Amino acid sequence: MDLDHIRRTAVAAAQEGAAVLHSRLGRLSDIQKKSPTDLVTEADKASEKRIVAIIRSAFPDHGILAEESGMNGAATSAQWIVDPLDGTTNFAHELGVFSVSVAFRMDGDVAVGVVLDPMRGELFWSVTGEGAWLNNRRVSVSQTNSVADSLLVTGFPYNFKEDLDAIMLRFTNCLRAAQGMRRPGSAALDLCYVACGRFDGFWEQQLKAWDTAAALLIATEAGARITGFQNQPYMPGDRDLLATNGRIHREMISLMSLKGSA
Repeated sequence: MDLDHIRRTAVAAAQEGAAVLHSRLGRLSDIQKKSPTDLVTEADKASEKRIVAIIRSAFPDHGILAEESGMNGAATSAQWIVDPLDGTTNFAHELGVFSVSVAFRMDGDVAVGVVLDPMRGELFWSVTGEGAWLNNRRVSVSQTNSVADSLLVTGFPYNFKEDLDAIMLRFTNCLRAAQGMRRPGSAALDLCYVACGRFDGFWEQQLKAWDTAAALLIATEAGARITGFQNQPYMPGDRDLLATNGRIHREMISLMSLKGSA
């Protein structure tokens, strides 16, 4: 398998998807709701259609799992995972924090990951075993040693009201312990920012495979430690995700615990 060809295709697909988003930012005529807090726009669908077309033209026999259309093509050992617009709510409100995410996995393992920030022109990418990159610069996680000196980031699931007490307890634990907290609204970018050292730790619940597949590879290749909230191994689609620079991971596991919280 020519992973460089796959990487170039992933980059081209992400760039085309981003161009679609740019052309529709601030010009939306149709915003639908999957749920009261989970939006989908015509921009999501148009971006996905363009991305899938580019992948399909280069690799017609590969499977494609995309957020809006589900599985495209036969289930094969070679599969692409696409999020055409991560941060739809931001996009719908013309807040320029969103991304396009394209991953490729072979036999269940992600081998190529690309996350593009259309508003800043920042392309995060990785090929397994080749490190993590921001445009043409290799990146790595921060060297911060304690949560007290850390800038943390989180996100909230769309159905956050169903688990609000636990979500707010973890948020409060971290807010009290950290130097600072952010909640930008794109999980893929949050993970990439951990990868390049802008954030020291990230946690979120109920993320889907397309939210994280590309960014998890990028973060891992940058040296991040990635587990569930109880330090268990994490697989894309698992309920709880914690990603840190590794140095603060033990502290963050403790902050994720609800035992003794009030």
